[in-house]
Amino acid sequence: MEIRVDLWNASNLKFGDEFLGELRLPLKFLRQSSSYEAWYFLQPRDNGNKSLKTDDLGSLRLNVVYTEDHVFSSDYYNPLRDLLLKSADVEPVSASAAHVLGEVCREKQEAAIPLVRLFLHYGRIVPFISAIANAEVKRTQDPNTIFRGNSLTSKCIDETMKLAGMHYLQVTLKPIIDEICQVHKPCEIDPVKLKDGENLENNRENLRQYVDRIFTVITKSGVSCPTVMCDIFFSLRESAAKRFQGDLDVRYTAVSSFIFLRFFAPAILSPNLFQLTPHHPDPQTSRTLTLISKTIQTLGSLSKSKSASFKESYMAIFYDYFNEQKYADAVKNFLDLISSSGRRDHKSIEQPILLKEGFMIKRAQGRKRFGMKNFKKRWFRLTNHEFTYQKSKGNKGDHPLCSIPIENILAVEKLEEESFKMKNMFQVIQPERVLYIQANNCVEAKDWIDILTKVSQCNKKRLTVYHPSAYLNGHWLCCKATADNAPGCTPCTGGLPANIQLDIDGDRETERIYSLFNLYLPKLEKMQEACGSKSVYDGPEQEEYSTFVIDDPKETYKTLKQIIEDVVTLEQEHAQYKRDKFKKTKYGSQEHPIGDKSFQSYIRQQSEISAHSI
Repeated sequence: MEIRVDLWNASNLKFGDEFLGELRLPLKFLRQSSSYEAWYFLQPRDNGNKSLKTDDLGSLRLNVVYTEDHVFSSDYYNPLRDLLLKSADVEPVSASAAHVLGEVCREKQEAAIPLVRLFLHYGRIVPFISAIANAEVKRTQDPNTIFRGNSLTSKCIDETMKLAGMHYLQVTLKPIIDEICQVHKPCEIDPVKLKDGENLENNRENLRQYVDRIFTVITKSGVSCPTVMCDIFFSLRESAAKRFQGDLDVRYTAVSSFIFLRFFAPAILSPNLFQLTPHHPDPQTSRTLTLISKTIQTLGSLSKSKSASFKESYMAIFYDYFNEQKYADAVKNFLDLISSSGRRDHKSIEQPILLKEGFMIKRAQGRKRFGMKNFKKRWFRLTNHEFTYQKSKGNKGDHPLCSIPIENILAVEKLEEESFKMKNMFQVIQPERVLYIQANNCVEAKDWIDILTKVSQCNKKRLTVYHPSAYLNGHWLCCKATADNAPGCTPCTGGLPANIQLDIDGDRETERIYSLFNLYLPKLEKMQEACGSKSVYDGPEQEEYSTFVIDDPKETYKTLKQIIEDVVTLEQEHAQYKRDKFKKTKYGSQEHPIGDKSFQSYIRQQSEISAHSI
């Protein structure tokens, strides 16, 4: 005798309620003298002796990856986490714990995901990527192949762009991608694939307009590029320029190989993978996006022979529309802006990069406490090093009347019209004074504010509040404060939305890295052997060790020893936790319900652990 319990989910659909599962409870478990309480695992419906034909069921192929991590409190991970976070400071970086993880993992991506999240969480991603990128550049012999492989550097930068650049893609590409998916303009330019009634020239024009618009929004989006990406691009540019000083284009290709080839082009090609669309586009839209992605990728590559880079003749013909210098100039200006960092090293070989220039009207800054403060027309120039103005356009070598280092710009904000009864004014706030400027129109004023904010947003002393009006006649017009150094009365608006705080659990990422080290422990031990072999035997490298990058055997061995010690310690903690948990395990509990086939496997695993520990 048994009791059968069926569980259904009420549904308003025409197909009726949805069957979730059943359980069968033998009556012998139920005693009248006591209550019975237990959790059961739902089972599929029992069809008796009837068997369903496989032809009736169909088939579904799934590739499921399930990862389970048991995370301890933060103090358990201190030794391993500290070892990982100092990776950028290890000389050489190939001897660091983070680099070692990339060496032993089967796929670089496997190591890159938790490493990037961990370093982002603790604010160490830029120095780490700078260190491994610089090491990779030093090993690169041909500037044309720079960052083209699937190295740890490339995978880490890819993952950083996916995490930090998602909002950037949303504000840059999503509006046009949505339009392409909804309007369905014919854009096929392969004569063989043309549908009946379609016109080749009309299709080319449709495609050209889409490419032009996407190219424009990308190259005009430099001020929206997240700061962390700009800092990484600056580091790539510096490393490439130092390594290949005779190649003037390498500073651009080092950056474009990521921002165009690995970021914008893939996002256009597969917008659903970058959260730009909820679903994979239909075949016609997908074809349009493929053609756009190919063209944008080629435009961004700055290759000298672009038409030859296309295998298809129809793509080479189409690309002739864009074979103009203005497109190359736009790409270079964009790359200059996103690879200009406020965190410059004094040893940097980078020459100042002109970002913007033009005539505007400025009000005298009042270096003298008394005297008339008048308005004069001046030629302004902004580089990634300084903001200057001089009397006339003149030559680049002319000495400016005033030079403001980028690190001295504390905020850039609009100025209320009532201050001087003048429109289109903004203010550049410095430690000792404020520079008031009037642009020619509102569009130009916004452009100047955006780009000045972008290049100065990494400054450590940036203001959080400012005065939206000027200081005139002994007081601030906005808040009436009389002290000229009174704190601002209005929150600054300079924080760019592209710099979004990520929800990352540092302990979970460290646990994931521990799990990888533990999984590849035999490889860590093999790498130790390779270090010992290299230290004592200075001959041809053994084939079994040739897969490891070991620049300094002694330093690498020391790191490996520490990694293994930390991994073994954590493994012991996990084993103890599982033993304690196993002692409290109850069959029929919510965690291990009756009927759960995986419970027997769990019992075997814990028994083996207990036997091994004895």
